[in-house]
Amino acid sequence: MSEYYPIMLKISGKKCVVVGGGNVAERKTKAFLECGGVVHVISPNLSSGLSSLAESRQIEVVPRDYRTGDLKNAAIVVAATDDQEVNKRIYSEGQQRGILTNVVDDPENSNFIVPSILQRDDVIIAVSTSGRSPALARKIRTELEEKYSKEYASLAILLSEVRSELKEQGIEISNEVWQEAIDMDLLIELLRRGESQEAKDTLLSRLQKGGVE
Repeated sequence: MSEYYPIMLKISGKKCVVVGGGNVAERKTKAFLECGGVVHVISPNLSSGLSSLAESRQIEVVPRDYRTGDLKNAAIVVAATDDQEVNKRIYSEGQQRGILTNVVDDPENSNFIVPSILQRDDVIIAVSTSGRSPALARKIRTELEEKYSKEYASLAILLSEVRSELKEQGIEISNEVWQEAIDMDLLIELLRRGESQEAKDTLLSRLQKGGVE
C-alpha cells in the first residue's frame, strides 16, 4: 500500500519557495506560477528561463545560497539544488516549520512527491509510482495523452454547466444516474465535431431518463 495520500492543493496567492536555479528549478517554478503561486526562488545563479521570469517580475529572487530561515511563511517548498546536504537542511527546516517540502528525486527526504501530470485545462490526471519509478509514471502518462484529448476539457465544462442549471432548478440527480448518463465516447465525439448543444441536449435527455436511452 502506498504511503502517499493523493491530494490537489490550492496554492493561489500562497508563498511557494524553490531553492535552486537550474532547469529543474525552472520547471517547478513554472508549475507553481501556472497555479497562481507567489514564487520565491533562492539561488545565486539562474537559468535563462528563470532570469526572464525575474526580469518580468513574475517571481521574487533571493540571489544567494539557501540559509536557515528562508522558508518562513512558505506554504510549499521544493529543494532543487545539486548539493544533497543543502537539500537535507531544507527538508529539515521544512519539517520543523510544518511545511510541505519536496526534495527533487529524493522521496526519503520529502514529505510529498510530485506525480507525472496530464492536463487538459481543468481535467488533470496524475500518475504516480510512489517515487519508485518516475520513468514508468511518465510512460503511462504519455500513453494516456493519446486517449484523453482536448475535448475532455470541454466535456468538463459542459458537465459543470448542466450540473449548475439542474441545481438552480432544484433538480437532484443521484451519483448513479450521473454515471450512467455520461456516455464518454458519444459526448466526446459530439464535442469533437463542434456540436456542443447536441452534446448538452443528449446529456440532459439521458439524465431525465435515469441515465439510459
